[in-house]
Amino acid sequence: MTGMDPGALQDLRVVEAALNERWPETKIEPSLDRIRALTDLLAEPQNGYPVVQIAGTNGKSSTTRIVDALLTGLELRTGRYTSPHLQLATERIGIDGKPISPEGYIEAYRDVAPYVSIVDGQSDVAMSKFEVLTAMAYAAFADAPVDAAVVEVGLGGSWDATNVANAKIAVICPVALDHAEYLGTDIAGIAREKAGIIKQDSIVIMAAQQAEAQQEIMKKVAEVDATVAREGQEFGVLERTVAVGGQVLKLQGLGGVYEEIFLPLHGEHQARNAAIALATVESFFGAGATHQLDVERIRDGFASVLVPGRLERVRAAPSVLVDAAHNPHGTRALADALSSEFSFRKLVAVVGVLGDKDARGILAELEPVVEELVLTRNSSPRSLDPDELAGIALEIFGQERIMVEPQLDNAVEHAIQLAEETEDPTEAVSGGGVVITGSVVTAGEARALFGREPA
Repeated sequence: MTGMDPGALQDLRVVEAALNERWPETKIEPSLDRIRALTDLLAEPQNGYPVVQIAGTNGKSSTTRIVDALLTGLELRTGRYTSPHLQLATERIGIDGKPISPEGYIEAYRDVAPYVSIVDGQSDVAMSKFEVLTAMAYAAFADAPVDAAVVEVGLGGSWDATNVANAKIAVICPVALDHAEYLGTDIAGIAREKAGIIKQDSIVIMAAQQAEAQQEIMKKVAEVDATVAREGQEFGVLERTVAVGGQVLKLQGLGGVYEEIFLPLHGEHQARNAAIALATVESFFGAGATHQLDVERIRDGFASVLVPGRLERVRAAPSVLVDAAHNPHGTRALADALSSEFSFRKLVAVVGVLGDKDARGILAELEPVVEELVLTRNSSPRSLDPDELAGIALEIFGQERIMVEPQLDNAVEHAIQLAEETEDPTEAVSGGGVVITGSVVTAGEARALFGREPA
């Protein structure tokens, strides 16, 4: 990576290899005992600063990054924890709005490693990779020190390692089906698990939800006597206008109306994430009917938002967009944005998904907006074989609209060629577009192909 010390990068790979020997993030054992034991040994770093915790099925990473940008714009020193990463593990732990350095990541690991060994020795189940990473983040934030930590839940809520923190504010983004093998297929049950981040007397910022999900979240709110603000009632998007490089918003916040907000992200779903983030930051500062945050600083914070791999343009003429949508709900939001905010003469999708995801649902959401499909795989051992993916796509797209390129770089190159093809030789190729999607891993590797740095 540009500007990074080769020796530090090599040490980082060694650390990642050690972490990868542990249970992966896709495997959980429902207990906070191990992470609590570790943070106790570390003198409870997660209690050294206020924590904003963000759960949900889709929109978590974007909302986390927007909250981080707004708090930074209001002159707080922030810690940011997200998962998974797109390109480099250091993206997961951010301080001052930027990924921690490889040296900082290595130091955080070495600081916690001796205590991890102690917990491993005391437990029947060794600590998972995600548990260790969470402890590293909380410790790094305490060492910085930060004024606030914005923490994305990894999987679920109640038993997620991040939930060792006593979050001041709990954010519940839209709840949908994902990780069915761990969370099940019952929306109410999934919402109940995600609502487990709501603590006694906390403030809850709730996105608009399906009825059964909202019911479970509100039960938890009542149970712990929390205060709730709901999208569409106490806050929300009043107006949105598509603009070059993003959109201009008028937002109803808890402290009043915020106008002329430029958000450098595409899609109605990102506008909603922006409203959720604004209400979160207002709650953090105690804003309400009689107190509105500084509008100019809020505008500056929104304008500074960077969310890599979310409808991110990495090339022009033809346009190449990268999006990390990896379930049907996220892909539906992607498809809506592609159809409402872009006017492609022809759109080709490069799709690589993981084997434990709903590939059929993802492809079905793409079908109405995509003319041709190039199926591929990413470097993850969990990646679905592209020939198997083609068998699923055949039923949805038909034979003439799909092709298989097992290597991602070849798939992207071929998709660009398809996007440039025209029946009329006088027609501009700039009207063509390519979207690369299906997995966070696919999105990260596509970013790297186009020379984008980790962010």
